Parts: sequence; C-alpha cells; structure tokens
Amino acid sequence: MKYIKPACDFILTTFFWSYFTLGYIVFFAPGHIRAFWFSKDKEKEFQRLNHRFYKIFFWIIEKFTPGLKIEIDPDVLSISSSIIVSNHISYLDPILLISLYEKQKTIVKSIFFKIPIFGHVLKISGYLPAKASGKSNELFLKRIESMNDYLKSGGNLFVFPEGTRSKNGVLGKFDKGAFMLARRFDAPVSVIVIKNTHLLFTPGKFFFNTCVPNTIKVEKAGILHPDYKSSDFSISGFIKEARKLIKERV
Repeated sequence: MKYIKPACDFILTTFFWSYFTLGYIVFFAPGHIRAFWFSKDKEKEFQRLNHRFYKIFFWIIEKFTPGLKIEIDPDVLSISSSIIVSNHISYLDPILLISLYEKQKTIVKSIFFKIPIFGHVLKISGYLPAKASGKSNELFLKRIESMNDYLKSGGNLFVFPEGTRSKNGVLGKFDKGAFMLARRFDAPVSVIVIKNTHLLFTPGKFFFNTCVPNTIKVEKAGILHPDYKSSDFSISGFIKEARKLIKERV
C-alpha cells in the first residue's frame, strides 16, 4: 500500500485531468462551436453542455476512484428557480454543482473571464463576474437585468457566500450579495451542504486522494423564502438563518 496509493493517485490524477482537457477538446468543444454558430439560445445550450461535461467528469471520478462514493440528495436535484447557497471546501465544489443542474449560473472570479476561449465560454454561459468593476461591470449589470426572467424560467444561481473555499473546514463569514439578490428578485434561497470534497481533492495539493474510504455528499439543509417586504425582515437575520442551517450539518 506504501507504493500502490501514490502510484494510484498519480495515475488517476493524470487520467482525470486528461479527460478535463483532452476530453473537452475532443467531445465538447465541437458542441460549443456548433451552439455558438447555430443555436437560437446560446446561453441555454452552453449551460446544458457544461452540465453534461461535468456530469461525465464526476461519473468517471466515482467509477475509477477506489473507496469513493458520491451521494446526491434527491431534494437537491429537484431545486429550481432558486438562489442556492452552500459551504465551500474544495475547488471541486462549483463544478460539482454545475454537474447537477442543466440550467445553472454562478459567480466566477473576474480574472477567469480574461482567459482566451475559457473566458468566452463563461460569458456565453451567462455566468457572472465576481467583481462588478471596470470592464466586468457592464457584463455584471447585463446578467442582473436578465436574472429575474432566468430564475422564473427554472434556472438556478448558485453562490458560495464565503467567497472562497475554507482551508480548514470552518465556515467563514458570509457576504450579503446572494441574499440581496434574493430580495431583489423575490426568490427563495435554497441552502445546501457539501461534504468531503476536500478529502478527495485537498486544498493545497495537486493530486487526487484515492484508495481511501470517502463518501461525498450534497444535502439540502432547507429553503428560505421570507417576506422581503415585511418590516421585520433584515438581511443580517436572513444570513444568520442560512448560516445556521449549514453550520448544523457541516
């Protein structure tokens, strides 16, 4: 086991990232190109392709990683027309959520929108830049203007209110942005909890951690839809409720 596990970590990491890069180029880039030129609804089609790409990615990871199981709460899969907030413990978390929903948007670090090709995929997919400043401001405002219709059509916007992944599993301070958007669009906030992705892809390490018992879980902790017009409503109280739901389960 002393030599088997490191070898397995190396081989599977190479295999997984090969699919992530070469698999995209061979199997999904042509689909994005077709959608760009011929689809009447480029955003919807790009989101669908992103969803399928990452769904296959996690299927491969589960099938080939010794000791790993991935369990998704059926109530999580049924979420629609909602702003989703979650804890954040691994770089795998955002792509895991993309793999769960055909219609999904999320907030992405602004710098990624500057990367050739990848940045265009993010823009056409309808994702939002994290910082609404400079050139990103126009794109952010455009996304916000269409967000109400998007949510009503069944789409989900998922946000990690901590802003960045936790390096020690401790729940960080929540930013109010997602909750203000929920109030603006009179949308429910679905609270979910992600468990154990950090054990598979540990912060600060490049290799996947294989050959160990691990069950990744995504659970629904609750749904919040307060009366936003009530005199008793407060953003701080709203955040406190969501944070409590997550903290009780992590």
